[in-house]
Amino acid sequence: MLYYLLAPLKDDFIIFNLFRYISFRAAVAALLALALSLLIGPALIRRLREKQIGEEIRADGPQTHLGKRGTPSMGGLLILVSTLVPTLLLAKIAETGIWVVMIVTLWLGMLGLLDDYLKIVKKMPKGLIGRYKLVGQVIIGLFVGLVVYYLPAVEAERSSTTIPFLKNFELEFGIFYIFMVAFVITAMSNGSNLTDGLDGLLIGLSAIGAIAFGLIAYFTGRVDFSDYLNIIYLPEAGELAVFCAALFGASLGFLWYNAYPAQVFMGDTGALALGGAIGTVAVLVKKELLLLLICAIFVIESLSVIIQVTHFKRTGKRVFRMAPIHHHFELSGWAEPKVVVRFWIVGIILALLTLTTFKIR
Repeated sequence: MLYYLLAPLKDDFIIFNLFRYISFRAAVAALLALALSLLIGPALIRRLREKQIGEEIRADGPQTHLGKRGTPSMGGLLILVSTLVPTLLLAKIAETGIWVVMIVTLWLGMLGLLDDYLKIVKKMPKGLIGRYKLVGQVIIGLFVGLVVYYLPAVEAERSSTTIPFLKNFELEFGIFYIFMVAFVITAMSNGSNLTDGLDGLLIGLSAIGAIAFGLIAYFTGRVDFSDYLNIIYLPEAGELAVFCAALFGASLGFLWYNAYPAQVFMGDTGALALGGAIGTVAVLVKKELLLLLICAIFVIESLSVIIQVTHFKRTGKRVFRMAPIHHHFELSGWAEPKVVVRFWIVGIILALLTLTTFKIR
């Protein structure tokens, strides 16, 4: 919004020329998102506490978590506001990719909010019925798939994705690309939701994913960088760096209150939105397969649940002490902060490895 108001004034006020640059707007978006989080956070936490909107802890979970009962939840609202407001102010909101990723973030955030409301306020233990939640995720995934397929940024790249470590090679899906996109977004939102189980774990990994995909979006949206790195050039992709920067700043701001011991939990309101947002950015820059590296922790967390449930149904025995896998390490004797920091370290290493794929091909 500010781009459209201030950039045209560059001839009268040279300082407004800065708004032409994505790098400047992305930096401001990150700082604004961080500031909003820090300013709004205390009031939101206080309000949630007054309304007694506190987390219910599973009786069959780690016993060390029982002390967290009553910690304010639905803090994902802080992430949504702190991400979307700077994006609205500083990105070119007329660009297809920007409004698509904002719609996905808001949709999944509201879906998670409904789930949290039913669990915490209405005291329905299971919250939103799983199949209804899945339907909501698939609907928004299909929406993104249809937009990307029928309104492509580059016609030749309508239904393809790039393959890591392979040069000048793309995987073509045709019409099935729509369903692949729906799968990616659904899987990512569920994966991030399963990862949200320890103080600071998901939000820290989301910050890492946001900054990594922000850089990728910036490279993809520049002719010179994309040509040098020999990756797909997508003219509108650069604006997604502004959204990713805002998400990064919002994540850091929320981490201020969510670090161990957490003052607030994000709930499904934040968990579903974070995974969906990162997955959508990956789709829009045609780097879906890089999610397997950048967001490998989400994938591992999901697989650990699938393996545990499948194996237990067949044999009556467990593979892990508890799933998702972060609880396995807790019950193996790792302190909660140690699990979180080590998972962050793995996330950072994988993000750096991902960036090397652009030259190691």
